[in-house]
Amino acid sequence: MASEAAAKPHHKDLVREEFTRQANDYAAAPVIRDIDHIERLINVVAPRPDARVLEIATGPGHVAMAFAKVTREVIGVDLTEAPLKIAERMRLERGLSNVSFRQADVETRLPFGDNEFDVVVCRFAMHHFENPAIVIAEMARVCRIDGTVAVEDLISSEHPARAEYYNRFETLRDTSHTRALALSELIKTIAAAGLELMRFESAALKNPVDRWFTSAQTTPAREAEARAMIERDVVEDLSGARPSRIDGELFFTHRLAIVTARKLKPQK
Repeated sequence: MASEAAAKPHHKDLVREEFTRQANDYAAAPVIRDIDHIERLINVVAPRPDARVLEIATGPGHVAMAFAKVTREVIGVDLTEAPLKIAERMRLERGLSNVSFRQADVETRLPFGDNEFDVVVCRFAMHHFENPAIVIAEMARVCRIDGTVAVEDLISSEHPARAEYYNRFETLRDTSHTRALALSELIKTIAAAGLELMRFESAALKNPVDRWFTSAQTTPAREAEARAMIERDVVEDLSGARPSRIDGELFFTHRLAIVTARKLKPQK
């Protein structure tokens, strides 16, 4: 047992492995690069033109570059080098001089001082972190007093057994997935970091299962197990993902939340 534990890869190694392998497919995924979806996030955040913005887990940089069009400066950070190379290539192609990218580990400590940014945002990444509370606390630390912290992510059921079922097939598909939080847990975690909830929006996104597996390059064995769970979910309603068939094709629903919060002045 000890040798098995020693051989088990560290979660951050899994994240690097998955997002190195998936880098090109992830960058091209419709939901990741959909400009309408990104602009919805920007409209919710409503940054000032003179804002300095930090994006956590920027990946291929689609969100950071969209913010760069409407703000003074944007920095995108990510744990993994491969998507950052894609982001930098696209930055050069688009001729953007007010956005930059760098490698950093938010769960250790961001390479920025306290209160440096007006806006700190994280999109579609919280479910890849082992310690979301640490991530949100770091986002709050580098955000200025009265600045904005925004999180957009998948959310799971408020019922633990249903959330566990959903997160299980997500993890089978992508080993870097840790856990999509229930909305109540996400909000409590944000509040615990000294942030005050300002705005909340939710959405449901129909996800074609075949494309979902392809984009993650899921191994055949894992795909078979996850697909069986989703097929069972069609009949038994076990996860809250509401899988169904549309014209013979299997879909399930990603439930999404955008939560924006204001950094409070520390209480004496």
